[in-house]
Amino acid sequence: MPRKQSSKAKADSLKAKPGKKTQKLDENGTSNKKRVNDTNDEPAPKRTKIDSKASKSTDKSDDSSTSKKAKNEPKQMQNKIDTNLDEIDFGCTKSNQEGKKHNLKICTWNVSGIRAVIKKHGLDYITKEDADIIALQETKCDKGKMPDEVKLPGYHHYFLDSKKPGYCGVALFSKEKPISVKYGLNDSTFDTEGRIITVEFPEFFVINVYVPNAGQKLVTLPKRLEWNKLFKKHIEELDQKKPVIICGDMNVAHQEIDLKNPKTNTKNAGFTKEERDDMTDFLAAGFVDTFRSLYPETEGAYTFWSYFANARGKNIGWRLDYFLISERIKNKVCDNIIRKDVYGSDHCPVILYINL
Repeated sequence: MPRKQSSKAKADSLKAKPGKKTQKLDENGTSNKKRVNDTNDEPAPKRTKIDSKASKSTDKSDDSSTSKKAKNEPKQMQNKIDTNLDEIDFGCTKSNQEGKKHNLKICTWNVSGIRAVIKKHGLDYITKEDADIIALQETKCDKGKMPDEVKLPGYHHYFLDSKKPGYCGVALFSKEKPISVKYGLNDSTFDTEGRIITVEFPEFFVINVYVPNAGQKLVTLPKRLEWNKLFKKHIEELDQKKPVIICGDMNVAHQEIDLKNPKTNTKNAGFTKEERDDMTDFLAAGFVDTFRSLYPETEGAYTFWSYFANARGKNIGWRLDYFLISERIKNKVCDNIIRKDVYGSDHCPVILYINL
């Protein structure tokens, strides 16, 4: 009697048969087939569905709480949506290289839908975090339809939406009123998508950004590379006036250490040579990736996990969310924390503690 073929062997056999109609799965267990009418803007491994037949024949795990695997898994290994706020230390005792404690706390989070994250008690977390500045990406909500509870008390709030409903969108909240607020990049192509808010304070700029990705099969890579040029120009102009703090979903894992499976993702959006080279070029122009500056060899530090195949429970992720700052203020950073224990989105928040 022939031996039963393993899930891995079956997945390999599917890849060897391009004529097979069953969808291919990547290392996260996700399909490479684009979702019909997908309004999300994420790398290929991030926003795809698994064909039910392919899922059964290649990887029996999924993220459904009703699946047999989920029922048999230990509770802590199932995909979670609830955050235990009592388990999180919201403070920072570290000093920067100048020996000073932080006097500014900034939170960035791709919420993957502001109304969805509200239902998952995400605002409870945001309130508890009590950051001086909060930057949200992928709000996917028209300004005129923004829920009242999003207008957090004690904050000045700024929203930028996309002309395409349910697509992109960024929001910024600040306890201190900025000197000025700018929406977009003065570019007709990108400014309709709701991707960037720039706010000016007396001593620095904060830029909240949701960067375009290269799309399924890299179909929008040229668009992404054009964005990179415009964005770099915008930041360099700001940096000539005062230091900048850039936060948000950059949609690129810069180094191999920044994702779980680099070798199998070199042709996927978010880890192409072109995108990584552009990030290298940007940093070389006088900017610092604060997390890697503080933790150059830390592995398994991710900010995004697919919803499929229990990727978050297995920590099969990508580091896509960053704080990038002007090099001349790098010694003022106290810490950069990835809040991996905060749920409600396929991304987790990232926190910057700095003295300015």
